[in-house]
Amino acid sequence: MTPTEHAPGRPDGVAPEDLPHLRRCVELAAEAVDAGDYPFGSVLVAAGGQVLAEDRNRENTAGDATRHPEFELARWAAANMTAAGRSAATVFTSGEHCPMCAAAHAWTGLGRIVYVSSSEQLTAWLAELGVPPSPVRALAIGEVAPGLTVQGPVAGLDEQVRELHRRFRG
Repeated sequence: MTPTEHAPGRPDGVAPEDLPHLRRCVELAAEAVDAGDYPFGSVLVAAGGQVLAEDRNRENTAGDATRHPEFELARWAAANMTAAGRSAATVFTSGEHCPMCAAAHAWTGLGRIVYVSSSEQLTAWLAELGVPPSPVRALAIGEVAPGLTVQGPVAGLDEQVRELHRRFRG
């Protein structure tokens, strides 16, 4: 699939077999909020559908702003997978990768990204909540790593992520 192609069956291009992984990302994002962290969760899945690794945001609890789950999965993949395995894998995530995570994904040679909510949505939600702008500009993954296949946002699940951001900030 090219970056603009859609999988059959849904207008957002997300295949039915992707939905359990996306729901797990939302669960991990909720776990992050429960632990006092920003609501982000990600799952790394092999080409055959096997879950290889998963993580949630740990910025606040670790005291390290680079502890994004997408970045952690890129590190895990670099240490534990072949180049061919990485390129055939999919990273599912509750929120579109930030520029740091998009770069790590591309440099590691990971395959497709499927996200529940977009950076554009997050920026709007945080503005509505009165959160000051991030020190790093929100960019679409394609602006940072134009060769990656990216799908999202996912209608319905994105509202669950929005509610997690409200809960975290509330």
